[in-house]
Amino acid sequence: MTAAPLAPSPTFPRWSLFAAMLAAAGLPIYIHAPAVYAAQHGLSLAALGLVLAALRLVDVVQDPALGWLAGRVPRKPSVAVALAVMTAAMLGLFAVTPPVSPLIWFALMLTALFTAWSFLTIVFYAEGTTAAGTAHLQLAGWREAGAGLGVCLASVAPFALVPLTAAPYAGFAIGFALLALGAGLAMHGQWRCGRLAPQGGLREVLAQPALRGLLVLALVNAMPAAVSSTLFLFFVQSQLEAPGAEGPLLLLFFAAAALGAPVWTALARRHGTRPALLAAMALAILAFVFTLTLGPGDVLPFAVISAVSGFATGADLALLPALFARQTVQHKTPEAAGFALWSVVSKASLALAAVALLPLLEAQGFAPGMQNPPAALALAYGALPCVLKLAAIALLLRLELTEEEAHA
Repeated sequence: MTAAPLAPSPTFPRWSLFAAMLAAAGLPIYIHAPAVYAAQHGLSLAALGLVLAALRLVDVVQDPALGWLAGRVPRKPSVAVALAVMTAAMLGLFAVTPPVSPLIWFALMLTALFTAWSFLTIVFYAEGTTAAGTAHLQLAGWREAGAGLGVCLASVAPFALVPLTAAPYAGFAIGFALLALGAGLAMHGQWRCGRLAPQGGLREVLAQPALRGLLVLALVNAMPAAVSSTLFLFFVQSQLEAPGAEGPLLLLFFAAAALGAPVWTALARRHGTRPALLAAMALAILAFVFTLTLGPGDVLPFAVISAVSGFATGADLALLPALFARQTVQHKTPEAAGFALWSVVSKASLALAAVALLPLLEAQGFAPGMQNPPAALALAYGALPCVLKLAAIALLLRLELTEEEAHA
């Protein structure tokens, strides 16, 4: 079977723009959508949380199927359809009055949005494994810097639009539609004309010890970020007693991650991917340790910690996907199936953190917004990520990679 024709060498800013668009439709939607539907449509947080949890389970189950599909459909038309679905769902979510029950409309729009988003993410990362040629780290740096910028802009955009329009979230949706159109046009010439990998699937990926090891490493290494994401609001509101500081602190974290990605890729090209990852993991441990010393009013020290941990996270975002991409190429495994599993691992880390930690904190007597929280909150937020990062370091040191490039 002949291989699909390759795309031209990537123009990195185009990939960065597309990554920013995808990032704007990811995490920020989990921040904005529940607040809008609770405030404007009177839905309970419990009902919205149940829908979001169910959608997360759907994501984990459907991603392998989307990876299978991505390897078998023509590239350019499938990307165009997915972009159209995601844009329509974004407009339906924020710019359209629900024509049915708001809860049903919320679930339908988010299902459409995140299905299209997952498909595009799998295709985008899988396409980069070949389009980058030998420049996986360079592409990863541009891609993750763009993603960090997209998260930052989308997180604050509705608030910035408040003085300009009576419907800031509708303005946000329209702005996203324009961004999606621009990103789609910019990337049009970068996609391969054929299919990603019509042969093979998950079994071929999992048959390779290096790829299995990288997937396990990705899961363990993502858990500290999943823990901190799950507990972030609780920690700021209860441990620091600083309600209202969440937004600026989140923006600082994401901005630091965006700035860190190209720095870590430059270090990896000079000193090697494994040493750069080990340095970033050690820096993350150093940052998390200091959270154990924080108490009410310590917003400024926590801001420094957020910046440092965000900077370290830039390495996770840029280097691990690049390393995984390089290994899929060297082992000649299906790119779409590989990044479908990568997507499952990323989403599973968030699900595991929520399922494990929230009941544990409740059992310890913690309630959202309470002052003088039990010690379990600080231990879970500061100590547990250190233990998980140490486990990730051990896995990385033991990982055997084929033809690892010292100066990629």
